[in-house]
Amino acid sequence: MAQGRKSPYVVSLTHEEMERLEYLFRSTTIQAGLARRARMVLLMDEGLSLTEIAERIGIGRGIVRKWIKRFIKKRVQGLGDKPGRGRKPVFSPGSSPASGSISLRATG
Repeated sequence: MAQGRKSPYVVSLTHEEMERLEYLFRSTTIQAGLARRARMVLLMDEGLSLTEIAERIGIGRGIVRKWIKRFIKKRVQGLGDKPGRGRKPVFSPGSSPASGSISLRATG
């Protein structure tokens, strides 16, 4: 495995943070991305370089750097997705149908 250069980022976890991150990493009911981010931080705490973490997880070094920086700044709360991410809904149940379109209506 490649050594990678010494990272300027240092992660030092409290006991509570380590327990929380291990829970997130092992959980089968949370988003896979959050579990992956928790694993990145745990590996960084173990002393692995950004390059080694990227190789082990199978993602780019820049992505590892982004999440480690966010963790250092905001701790565990920084590992979640920011609001407004993802695809916007195409259909809104509360909206009225567009003109000329067919609407579904219960008859009875």
